Amino acid sequence: MALGIVLTVAVTMLLVLIFGRSAAWPGVVFGLVATVVQAFAVRALRRGLAGTHAAFTKGFVIGTGLRFAGIVLVLLAIVVDRTRFAPLPTAFAYLGVVVPLLFLEVRFVR
Repeated sequence: MALGIVLTVAVTMLLVLIFGRSAAWPGVVFGLVATVVQAFAVRALRRGLAGTHAAFTKGFVIGTGLRFAGIVLVLLAIVVDRTRFAPLPTAFAYLGVVVPLLFLEVRFVR
């Protein structure tokens, strides 16, 4: 969770430098969404690793579904309030946090 918050701050600062102050809100919101999504995905996978192959598959599918739900939230935010959630900063905020956390997931599961 702490690494997700650090990534959220770093990605938000980078987005503000590139896109301006209007990118701060989507950076914070979707950086935190990505952190929470990844925390629940790791939790589901961790539970699955302790069980059978079916339990592992269930944990993997839940994690994948949660990450996809995050993408749907990005799209909904852009469609509902495009002025507050500009497409590029919003998408980069979510992906800029969830992708590094996804690559580090192996360390979290141990």
